[in-house]
Amino acid sequence: MFELRVHATIRDIPEEAWNALGGVSEAPFLTWAFFDVLERTGCVEPRSGWLPHYLTLHDEAERLIAAAPAFLKGNSEGEFVFDHAWASAAHRAGIEYFPKLVVAVPFTPATAPRLLVAEGADASKVAAAMAEGLRQLVTRLEISSAHVLFPPANQAADLASFGLAERYGLQFHWKNPGYTTYDDFLARFSSKRRNQWKRERREVAEQGIELVTLRGREITPDLVDAMYGYYTATVDKFSWGRRYLNRAFFEEIVPRLGDGVEVVLAREGKRPIAGAFNFAGKDALYGRYWGASEERPFLHFNVCFYHSIEQCILRKIGRFEPGAGGEHKMTRGFEPTITRSLHHVADPRLDAAIRDYLARERQALAREASNPEIAFR
Repeated sequence: MFELRVHATIRDIPEEAWNALGGVSEAPFLTWAFFDVLERTGCVEPRSGWLPHYLTLHDEAERLIAAAPAFLKGNSEGEFVFDHAWASAAHRAGIEYFPKLVVAVPFTPATAPRLLVAEGADASKVAAAMAEGLRQLVTRLEISSAHVLFPPANQAADLASFGLAERYGLQFHWKNPGYTTYDDFLARFSSKRRNQWKRERREVAEQGIELVTLRGREITPDLVDAMYGYYTATVDKFSWGRRYLNRAFFEEIVPRLGDGVEVVLAREGKRPIAGAFNFAGKDALYGRYWGASEERPFLHFNVCFYHSIEQCILRKIGRFEPGAGGEHKMTRGFEPTITRSLHHVADPRLDAAIRDYLARERQALAREASNPEIAFR
């Protein structure tokens, strides 16, 4: 038997105990420090719609068996699994959709473990306990629903087998089957596509722009300032953009995560003109934010895609997730990839309607993901 506990801050859970759980080492944004920085800098708080509700499972001997980052949400912003239609349907049916509970990493649509399981624990039993715990928590809190966002396929399958409704999403990921050189990667594609990429890389170089990857202590305070400026310039450019992160987050996360943070910097001489802010996991690179102080032809493709693909090959990284959305990524070597989320909706009427919709959505997205030939033309 497991006991489910809810924690109002990550600081209620010992850092060493959290970081010792399985899955944490796979991605920097699963570490205790990442959530601590989000809290300390005010990026997650009730005013932003993110109220911490970290979940832990303990056995009869009081040992920490599993944990999950969870938040009580007053809106659907910063999740990247879009349920606005569900909220609208709930409103029409007289159901209060907010607040809801999400098991998620704020502002991070990246696939990585969401159930962090202690070594030696039965992952299937943990998933069963967490699924039941989420149902009971929804009832106890008198909220509409609980949602697990961007878990890996094995955790999604376990949670679905214990009654949660599975949803598919679609992203575009680069996958490394064992390339030894960048030319090995290019060889997969048509000569038209290879020549296009070579031309786009060459044109940036001919402008006198150099691209470098900087990690850990190489990321100076001046560079942090520049990256925050690029971040705000990009999100402010779009009507749907939101400044989820503040300057303090950028200042604190770099020293706290060390080599888990990397910046791809484009500079003309010594002058930075663009950059991408990424998280580096054990076997995956996660592209998060990009921006530029001036527009240059093909700069975005080089900073966000081509340079990091080459770095992944050199470092033998197995996967590169450049972020949500963007079918244009298919013509830059990224493959359509299914992402997953799991959902418990308390109202049986809304639950039935959502499950019917999800069954059709899964079929459509599975067909789309299984036909990636366009990327290799």
